[in-house]
Amino acid sequence: MKKFFKLKEHNVTVKGEILAALTSFFAAVYIIIVNANILSDGGIPVEPLIIATVLSSAVGCLLVAIISNTPLIIMPGMGINALFTYTIIQTLGLNYHQALAAVFISGVIFVIIALTPLSKSLIEAIPHNLKEAITIGIGLFITFIGLQKAKIVVADTSTLLKLGDITSPEVLAFIVIMIFTLVLFLKNVPGNFLISIIVGTIICIGFGIVDIRNIKYTMPNFNDYKDIFFNLDFSALGNIKFWIGIFSLTLVLLFENIGILHSQVSGILNRPDKTSKALIAVSFSTIGCALCGTSPSVSTVEGAAGLAAGGKTGFTAAITGLLFLVSLFFIPLISIIPNAALAPILIIVGCLMASNLRNLDYDDLSELFPCFITIVVMPLTYSIINGIALGFILYPICKLCCKKSHEVSVLRYATSFVFLLYFVANSLMH
Repeated sequence: MKKFFKLKEHNVTVKGEILAALTSFFAAVYIIIVNANILSDGGIPVEPLIIATVLSSAVGCLLVAIISNTPLIIMPGMGINALFTYTIIQTLGLNYHQALAAVFISGVIFVIIALTPLSKSLIEAIPHNLKEAITIGIGLFITFIGLQKAKIVVADTSTLLKLGDITSPEVLAFIVIMIFTLVLFLKNVPGNFLISIIVGTIICIGFGIVDIRNIKYTMPNFNDYKDIFFNLDFSALGNIKFWIGIFSLTLVLLFENIGILHSQVSGILNRPDKTSKALIAVSFSTIGCALCGTSPSVSTVEGAAGLAAGGKTGFTAAITGLLFLVSLFFIPLISIIPNAALAPILIIVGCLMASNLRNLDYDDLSELFPCFITIVVMPLTYSIINGIALGFILYPICKLCCKKSHEVSVLRYATSFVFLLYFVANSLMH
């Protein structure tokens, strides 16, 4: 195992990789419950969708471990699950099994792109400053999610957002856990994030936020799962709405993953040579998601917690994949981990990613403005792909205005046009 994952070459230990895996797992495990609840609005009960999410997550993590030897967490993505449920099923009118067929075809297209030179060309087509902006934007997005989970930022009817009630038990617990997590992180304590999650959960029990008396153990029901396992319906192949759904899924999958993988593999890990292999792994895992019965997978932003905790090889991803399989029998226990215990980790990781602000070119407005829009749009629209899309569209416009059209390649113009089509397709779907 040490030789296969090249632990010595990456200067890591088995213990360190396992701690990173545990950190990634606990940071991302909430997605199992949330993803299943979102997908259930597509007409399938929650229980089989939990099984589908767990199995597809295990497959994704094992694929990325074997193919790219990177510590990424591949599981059904937040945001794209909403696209799957509320747009492809509820707006376009496809049933759940037809939507899975759309995911399957999107996955095949994704695999073809990932295995050909086109993927490398698309990665290179992203301007350097825009790549940095994507990382920063994702960092702010993660921070925003953390602040929401902590109830520091809450919804408001007049201003959209406002400061939460800082005297509430949830916020007070978060403040205590945030200070504790920050101390552990700044002192570089081994397993700091994992310790923070465990201690944070105990603190929340003390604050009365988590009630352990209501925990009930239940075995997963695999009989109900048979309805969505390897159950794809291609009867809508002649329907234009089916292909609009495929186009949207493919575009989001491709560019959201390119953006996240750049921020994680090239940014945090500083291993750009592994980005293409990681993209291949994610593309194959998308097909796996369709067969398992769930929405497409992405490299989760929460997985950055494991990277920040010291995970450097596929051994971290492999262990996380196994943890997902084991979690199938402990969902009631895992579900008690409170948001207040996860929020500090997301905020710290977001801060680390936002440090790329120092790499932007502040002297060239034609470079800076598309980056600025990319950065602010991601958290404000709750969508990574919206930020990437607007950045791509604005980039050639700004260059043309500054008479720097020679700095924009044909592929960059083509990509900008594709993103325009994406917005048009989305408007038609709504």
